[in-house]
Amino acid sequence: MIKVFLVEDEIVVREGIKNNVDWSSHGCDFCGEASDGELAFPMIQKLRPDIVITDIKMPFMDGVELSKLIKKELPDTEIVFLSGYAEFEYAKEGIKLGIARYLNKPISSTELLRVVDEIAEKITKRKLEESLKDKYIKDEEEALEMERRDFFAHIVSGEMNASEILDRARSMSIDISALFYNVCLVKMKSKNNVIGEYSPSIIAIYERMSEMANDSHICIFDTFLEGKAILVKGETKEEIADIQKKYCDELSLVMKDYPDITYFVAIGKIVNRIGEIEASYERASYAFAHRFMVDGNGIYSFEDIENNDNQKEKLNLSEIDLKQIERKRVNEFLKTANAGEVGYFVEDFFNNLGTDTLKSNMFRQYIVMDVYFCVCEFVEEKGYERSEIEEFDVTSKALQSVEKTKEYITNIITRAIEIRDNSSADKYGETVREIKEYIENHYFEDELGLNELAEAINFSPNHLSMLFSQETGTTIIKYLTDFRMNKAKELLKGTNKRSSEISLEVGYKDPHYFSFLFKKTQGVTPTQYRNGL
Repeated sequence: MIKVFLVEDEIVVREGIKNNVDWSSHGCDFCGEASDGELAFPMIQKLRPDIVITDIKMPFMDGVELSKLIKKELPDTEIVFLSGYAEFEYAKEGIKLGIARYLNKPISSTELLRVVDEIAEKITKRKLEESLKDKYIKDEEEALEMERRDFFAHIVSGEMNASEILDRARSMSIDISALFYNVCLVKMKSKNNVIGEYSPSIIAIYERMSEMANDSHICIFDTFLEGKAILVKGETKEEIADIQKKYCDELSLVMKDYPDITYFVAIGKIVNRIGEIEASYERASYAFAHRFMVDGNGIYSFEDIENNDNQKEKLNLSEIDLKQIERKRVNEFLKTANAGEVGYFVEDFFNNLGTDTLKSNMFRQYIVMDVYFCVCEFVEEKGYERSEIEEFDVTSKALQSVEKTKEYITNIITRAIEIRDNSSADKYGETVREIKEYIENHYFEDELGLNELAEAINFSPNHLSMLFSQETGTTIIKYLTDFRMNKAKELLKGTNKRSSEISLEVGYKDPHYFSFLFKKTQGVTPTQYRNGL
């Protein structure tokens, strides 16, 4: 509905326009009225009408002054001047302000509606164009995020040299040139939701993180479910340290507004070559695995953790309280970590036990047995047999040395995560099938997109986007667009329906936008496709 607001000091005229015009049958909502500009303006600010019809000559504040205020704050609101004074000066003033029409009183309801209909059509067209523009931008944003994730993954895997990194960054309009670099990893987790479920708080936090990163020294990338990687750039090591400290301090303040979310930040090693970003990421990953050793929120650099390990006091076995070696650290890791983090986790886990303590064969035996039974319990919960895990006995090589103990625990945890991921693959496969089925049943709805799909199956948009692209190799929006285009091709070849009708049937209100997308994705216009050109 187009909202119409009336400003008129003559009550008879005002009541006549309000009551004698059939607004609703013309798709309009008569949302408010006022007797002068001074009373009208605060109401207009609140109601935000599409069309304001205002008299020019009024007490307190006339129509010209009111229009200036409206155009300053609500530039898209269309204004119609009413006046009993057929003077050109008023018309000239209205032209300067950008008013839609200038009408002389008295005016019939038929004439007024004709003018309002013309303006409403213009407004509707503009809103549709803006909506389609926003939709196109959102669609492109998802594809860009996937490209950025892929780009960062290549940087930290060492698969590209410096020249290739710079070329690809330039093609994506990412300024990555600097003298020094560091990588920080950030993970958010809801205290209330299962991982991956829709969390408005996490989405809001990441939006605020992006706003905070509106700086040439910071690039943010999606890296894992509900996680981000921050690439910090600078001209000196000191500048890098200052930037990341300021950013982490700001993040800590932001997190106070979200008590339902826990967070962990891991800071890597500052490097001075673009090709060494991989090493910075590895150090950040080492620090990142420490999140399973702490409760609540934390910001840790790899230096903090290494220094803490080096400064640990020597412990006597008699002083160890075995109840303090908590299984929950291993359990939490098994539930949420990536296979690539196992080595870092085991190293950190053992460092927390103390070097001298681990020299005891009996103590290592206890640790191995405890972790073994913890892992067995985990895989059994997943529906697998305990035999899937390499068996432990007191004569096994796992007790020959500290390194052998670490190796054994690394192997059984890695195997457990493989089992979990295989189990999750079925779950994720079911989620992907659910997404595809939802698209098949709702593709004709114009508003359907990533956010609507995420809400429909109770996932966060970020999680759903990453999950779908990992499982299928394409974005949700591209899959939806391809699905719609295939439906359109079926209708173009199998029916005599006009392109505008087909556009509506496959989910596009604007036939021009449909034609644009069809040409972009298929290489020909709908008409050319129908004619076999």
